[in-house]
Amino acid sequence: MVETGGLSTFNIQHGYVEALVRGMRNSFVSDSDYHHLTQCDTLEDCKLNLTESDYGASLQNDSTLTPQDLQKAAVDKLAVEFQYLRSQAVAPLAQFLDFITHEYMIENIMMLLKGTMAGRDINELIAQAHPLGMFKESTMRSVVAFESNAKGYADLYQCVLVDTPVGAYFSKFLQESSQNVGAAGEIRNVLEETEIEIIKASLMKYYLEDFYAFCSSLGGDTATIMCEILSVRADTQAINVTLNSFGTPLNDPSMRSTDRRRLYPSVGFLYPAGTSMLAQASDEESLGQVCSLYPGYASAWACHVENDDRSIDDAFFERDAALHELAFESQMHFGCFYAYVKLKEQEIRNLVWITECVMQRQKEAVNQFIPLFSQHAPWRQKGGRR
Repeated sequence: MVETGGLSTFNIQHGYVEALVRGMRNSFVSDSDYHHLTQCDTLEDCKLNLTESDYGASLQNDSTLTPQDLQKAAVDKLAVEFQYLRSQAVAPLAQFLDFITHEYMIENIMMLLKGTMAGRDINELIAQAHPLGMFKESTMRSVVAFESNAKGYADLYQCVLVDTPVGAYFSKFLQESSQNVGAAGEIRNVLEETEIEIIKASLMKYYLEDFYAFCSSLGGDTATIMCEILSVRADTQAINVTLNSFGTPLNDPSMRSTDRRRLYPSVGFLYPAGTSMLAQASDEESLGQVCSLYPGYASAWACHVENDDRSIDDAFFERDAALHELAFESQMHFGCFYAYVKLKEQEIRNLVWITECVMQRQKEAVNQFIPLFSQHAPWRQKGGRR
């Protein structure tokens, strides 16, 4: 396979689409826009300020603005932009963009399964699904419409766990969880006896490993940039799985090196030495000792221990934003497409946070967001804090 990148070949097939996504970089909310938003006293003021941004057209038909309305409009806008990029792409960029959507497909299916078991309304669940991970409506409805019997679970396996683009991940999970995947009763046992979050963590592990292998096969700057980004994501999952397992059966001595360890991706900077140590961690102190061996994660763990105004998730978000911004600093690779989606997600979190603070009159916390493409970004300052 010819490496994806290079002056002589990249622009022939992918130059136009890359130019589009790099032009979309100008759509991010600026420092001045953020400053004006943080000075707002009402949600109406927020909406008025956003009309001058790239979100103006998406919000013009809303008579009122709530954080939930803003989030939905922003996510829908991102989905439309992404789908346009996908429509202009050819292989292997087309497959790369499809890989990005697989994460949201996993989230949607797990949300539907969890909602089904809780007896929630199908229309409400479909309305909450992420637009980048949507299937045909008939497929979405089949997830929540299966009957609670042997035939129903067999249909679930055939219609959802196999016939979707992420079916291979479900199949692999079931194969590792049951000796007889084809038996409807076994599938039912796996789904009922395994917590939804554990299933989701398993599927994300397979997804990250698969995406990593695909990016590695592309070679060039795409492999260099994306493998670093995905390695950090894999490490984040391993740390979070370990942290969230404390106080649960996954932290039992008999399950640390078996069930919990199976949730760690087999890629990343922590793999294999770091994940082996994580498998032995029994409490937060031992987890912190492992993180302290890796400078990139020692500072994130310090946020968790110090319990200041930032959480470990905030530290991970800041580090991810830095990696994604750096993906725009070089050319002729696919990393900028992934970075654009993830940076837009962070921007949406920023806007929702600000509007929530305005609505709840929590002005002292309104500046606790992560600026993007800004000289005020924490990672651009030696002090590390805004």
